[in-house]
Amino acid sequence: MMKNFLLLLIIQFVFKASYAQPDWPVLKHYDQDHLLNIALPLGGIGTGTVSLGGRGELRDWEIMNKPAKGYSTVTKGNNAPFFAIYVKPDNKPALSRALIGPLHPSEYQHYEGRPVNHHGLPRFSEASFDASYPAGIVNLSDPSLPVKVKITGFNPLIPGDAEASGLPLAVLTYEVTNLTDQPIEVSVCGTMRNFVGKDGSKYHRDWKGDFIYEGARNNINEFRSQNGIQGIYMYSDSVPKADAAYGTIALTTSEPSGITYRRSSEPNSWERAVLDFWDDFSADGELTDKKSLHDNDPMASLAVKKEIAANGKANFRFYLTWNFPNRYAWSKENVGNYYSTLYSDAWDAAQKILPAIPALETKTLQFLRAFLSSDFPQVVKEAALFNLSTLRSQTVFRIKSGHLMGWEGVMDEFGSCMGSCTHVWNYEVATPFLFGSLAQTMRDVEFNYASDSTGFMSFRAALPLSMATTYRNVAADGQMGTIMKFYRDWQLSGDPDFLKANWPKVKNALAFAWRKAGWDGDQDGVMEGSQHNTMDVNYFGPNPQMQFWYLGALKAAIEMAAYMKDKEFALKCQKIYTQGSEWTDKNLFNGEYYEHKITDPVTFKFLDMNGPQVKIPDYQLGRGCLVDQLVGQYMAHICGLGYLGDSLHIRTTLQSVMKYNYIDDFSSLFNNMRSYVMGNESGLIMASWPHGRLKVPFPYFAESMSGFEYTAAVGMIYEGQTENALKCIQSIRDRFDGYKRNPYDEPECGHHYARAMASWAATLAISGFHYSAVNKSMTFTSVPGTYFWSNGYAWGTCKVENRRAVLSVISGQVQLSQFGLKGIGLKKFKTVNVQDTKPFEINF
Repeated sequence: MMKNFLLLLIIQFVFKASYAQPDWPVLKHYDQDHLLNIALPLGGIGTGTVSLGGRGELRDWEIMNKPAKGYSTVTKGNNAPFFAIYVKPDNKPALSRALIGPLHPSEYQHYEGRPVNHHGLPRFSEASFDASYPAGIVNLSDPSLPVKVKITGFNPLIPGDAEASGLPLAVLTYEVTNLTDQPIEVSVCGTMRNFVGKDGSKYHRDWKGDFIYEGARNNINEFRSQNGIQGIYMYSDSVPKADAAYGTIALTTSEPSGITYRRSSEPNSWERAVLDFWDDFSADGELTDKKSLHDNDPMASLAVKKEIAANGKANFRFYLTWNFPNRYAWSKENVGNYYSTLYSDAWDAAQKILPAIPALETKTLQFLRAFLSSDFPQVVKEAALFNLSTLRSQTVFRIKSGHLMGWEGVMDEFGSCMGSCTHVWNYEVATPFLFGSLAQTMRDVEFNYASDSTGFMSFRAALPLSMATTYRNVAADGQMGTIMKFYRDWQLSGDPDFLKANWPKVKNALAFAWRKAGWDGDQDGVMEGSQHNTMDVNYFGPNPQMQFWYLGALKAAIEMAAYMKDKEFALKCQKIYTQGSEWTDKNLFNGEYYEHKITDPVTFKFLDMNGPQVKIPDYQLGRGCLVDQLVGQYMAHICGLGYLGDSLHIRTTLQSVMKYNYIDDFSSLFNNMRSYVMGNESGLIMASWPHGRLKVPFPYFAESMSGFEYTAAVGMIYEGQTENALKCIQSIRDRFDGYKRNPYDEPECGHHYARAMASWAATLAISGFHYSAVNKSMTFTSVPGTYFWSNGYAWGTCKVENRRAVLSVISGQVQLSQFGLKGIGLKKFKTVNVQDTKPFEINF
């Protein structure tokens, strides 16, 4: 008994000692006119999220294994989850407000006076949002109130630690400042319905057309107090155990005192439930529990009350944890969630996670401060950092085995384009450089599950993984890109067994290009065959997009074959690569950029484009200037593989992309497809035709999509065209200004599109960072500055000045025997193990 008492004291001491709200660094401020569409996803990698809105509202409840944009767990109205504050100044009447900023002018019109959630709740009159990631801060104030409030939402994000970055958790801290010279009583309360079973997919529409969500059945709310954690545990014994919406939720706090709660409100006839709650809470800032539960989704509330000294501050911290174990994704079978194997339910998650939050918060702050203090341009920091939110969106999940899987993006209610699509996921580099172990699970899927013995790789892996090859389609860019990614991930990890175990599969994947009538059936280094690709069409004939992926795959294979002492394969790849590289520069480069030489779809012979009887296949590129024609070169630079073609041609091409594809004002641009850029916004279009457009070009030619734009911009940085690159990146981020679009959601075919995580590559290009654990070498730019770096397993900063570099490892360790500064030289030395105990200094 004494042992348990001491344990409880220790846990409470840890929570109390860590309770001071940390000073979260801020990257960007959004004023009250730019809050409408801000939604910061709070949750871990593969766990689902709930988002913190720019005005403090909780929105987009996506914790039940599916996307749910706009879903608030209830029919639109006052019953949606919210936090509220009670303030009692000395000798003055008490005041209560929802902890939400003011309504937007667009939120007033509605057929029945319910235009927005919480429409009838008193709000704060002023709001702003201070943004970074994974934390965001809502600032609330009101001239009529004696307090101001700062809401901080976060979930731990620590490079190299997928476990700590994959927690089913949202941390919400309400910092209340007393603006008076007298002490005041303050209570902060979270209220939400137990919506277990209701994920938004089951509903009927009433006579008004409202969506009446179904699925909750006799749900149960239970107050618990254990090991310094108190709160409401929400579950259901009536929801089918195999349902994707079956699971548990916990709303908790680690406050040691001042806690009151309600497991239910009154039955919700004529909106009585929220009325009963508001009356109870507004009376004295405390809650009185009900004797019985009402409604299938009973409304639970948890409040914490404190006295705040004159001109003082107090923090009120709450936690949301959840566990929904049944994920089906694009399978008919339950493939499960990795995180659910770690916790029996949401209460167990709270018990295991919350005591570790102070340490995880500190580590997350270390990462954020190191990154934000780096000398990257602000817009590069914003693009790289904010797009990491995609890793925690419903785009990404981990099945029970721990494998990371992904949609291309997500629609409002459904995943978009299944199968960890290789030709989309090829572009992103955030996963390998921040979470190397997760990237390796993706390579495992590609080569050991989605590939057969012939080298045929399904570019969309079916689930369960035992069925991965049943999607019988291959993509030329997707397959070649996976070979480059495999090389990159091997280099970053330095794991010889990773290469040895997979080398036969990698060889097969490359050799698949050489099959008869295949992509390069005559093995001359040129892809003449039918090439399905990320434009969702088949190109006929050699084109730069596929050609540079192919050349990059060949060059990566040469390096891997040499390591494996596979001389015959290395020589074959070298011969094909040399032929292909020379042919590409000679035949595809037109003096300004690389173009597409179209072949006959049947004979693969080159078409006479000026011939009177020529029949040009639909949906080709032809002489167009493609925005990402050098995507293979982009990846080659990231991998340290050097140039795949003439460096002068590469530089000229990127200048031409800027010249022909950058549009300052889209107002007068015709686009028959999807519009991701509109009005007076600017950006890079997918393709331009300086020499005349094909009658039926590939479908997306007039669109503008950020993942492709980042790819081109990063290429520009590598070629010293930084001004143009930053102009392109700024154009992207200007579009996501909080008012028009969510800064944490860059869409393409769906929200949180995976390709947009190519934005992380801008940090690699500017810093010149390259690391090989195989060669124990690290390189940076010689341009003076401090640069954040991460290789997926360790991370830190490097300060460069006056032919000197100081490498700091903040987490993990790296082995080095070579260190280079570009343009200055490479230093070799006896292998050292650099850890967080002491910076490593290199003088040139």
